[in-house]
Amino acid sequence: MLPDFSPELTSRLRDAFQTAGYDTDGVLAALGGQAHAAMTRGEPEAARRATRDAGALGTFVRLFLLGDVESEADVTTAFKSADVDQLLAAEVLRADPGGFRAGLDVRPHDSWWVVADLDAEQRGGPVPPDHVLGIGQASISLARATARRPVGSLLDVGTGCGVQVLHASRHAERVTATDLSERALALARGTFLLNGLDVELGRGEWFGPVAGRRFDQIVCNPPFVVGPPRVDYTYRDSGLGGDDASALVVRQMPSFLNEGGVGQLLASWLHRRGEDWGDRVSSWLPRGGVDAWFVQRDVADPALYVGTWLRDAGVDPRSPEGREKAAVWLDWFARNDVEGVGFGFVTLRRTSGSHAEVVCEDLRHAYVDPLGPETSLWLDRVEWLRANGSAEALLATRFTVPESVLLEEVSSPDDEGWTAVVRRLHRQDGPGWQHELDEVAAALLAGCRGALPLEDLVTLLAFAHDQPVDGLIANALPVVRDLVRHGMLRPA
Repeated sequence: MLPDFSPELTSRLRDAFQTAGYDTDGVLAALGGQAHAAMTRGEPEAARRATRDAGALGTFVRLFLLGDVESEADVTTAFKSADVDQLLAAEVLRADPGGFRAGLDVRPHDSWWVVADLDAEQRGGPVPPDHVLGIGQASISLARATARRPVGSLLDVGTGCGVQVLHASRHAERVTATDLSERALALARGTFLLNGLDVELGRGEWFGPVAGRRFDQIVCNPPFVVGPPRVDYTYRDSGLGGDDASALVVRQMPSFLNEGGVGQLLASWLHRRGEDWGDRVSSWLPRGGVDAWFVQRDVADPALYVGTWLRDAGVDPRSPEGREKAAVWLDWFARNDVEGVGFGFVTLRRTSGSHAEVVCEDLRHAYVDPLGPETSLWLDRVEWLRANGSAEALLATRFTVPESVLLEEVSSPDDEGWTAVVRRLHRQDGPGWQHELDEVAAALLAGCRGALPLEDLVTLLAFAHDQPVDGLIANALPVVRDLVRHGMLRPA
């Protein structure tokens, strides 16, 4: 049987949580910074002590965040008018000799609550095949990387417990969520009802539930784990071999977007011996009509990749089960010349423009700002370059360098003092782009104050450096296009 969430039950739950202050701010205030940090590290005792006198809020923290057994009296008091039998039927609680334990992971996230299955640590063992993942690093990463401009319609493919829908509810008028897993849809429904959201739900594989429809925006956190074609866990395994799951979404997503619509997903791709990863992922795209930005955030070697995903499911890599699974996985990697597994974000935009932009970039360095706002601006800059990227248009444009962009110079000593050996342009916000420049390019950017068109600046530089104008233009334009695309040079 599936968890049974009704509007009445979720309304009572919401009332109990709000009364107790069981939200992100309330939990942090009750625990304090040190105990809260310890809890997130998997060290629960400080949080347990901090909640002793926290009343109903303490009960909820110990139940759902620490996995403790709570007495029937404390549970009844905390849940107020919510019927315990209904909570048991919905799997929110499960009976224990000492009272009750949490049957589901119900926790605050931003200004919402998320309903998911207990993870391997809370369960005390491996998760079942139909496990519904809660708030994980992948779902948070996708939420931070998603463009957040107002749209009429949004589709979440593979919604799981519904995290992406919660964030989408702030900028989308209508939201549709699909998943292959009946259990995922049941828990997502609980998440949506608990937060008072009206979401259209559909069950089926990939884009099947919305065949023939189009949306202004699509988000997808697919089962992107790569390896042999098998399904151990529905939340991560697609049954497709290698990186075919990511390829399928990239290939099919554009046809479900309205003109100008944007699709974004997490994806994984193989790094095979003798093959460029950018060429591999670019080959997934349909021919023409799609701007695409592939951002690689990490690359894992096969052994690390396998061990990470075994532990994620609660399987000890040293156990007989873990060794057997790892052997099959690593053998598959070896047969297919896999040297590593890349992971990152993909942004797609359906366009009728004559020239579609396809860019594959490595962004493995650390940065703080979320990628979502940068994604929207990247699409804007690509559109501007499509309209103004010809040599004639660029040369007629007046450019400025944003205040967030700095030039770093590294010099070495010589007989006449110091000689610059590296000139590196840094953008201090967003993903922290960097570009190395030569002396002439640095001088060109120094002149970009919005007063003169690019052609005049290049002509002056050619005269000052005794270089032919045509040659300097040919060298400057590709640099200018790259800097515009990365927001390091702006039209005035």
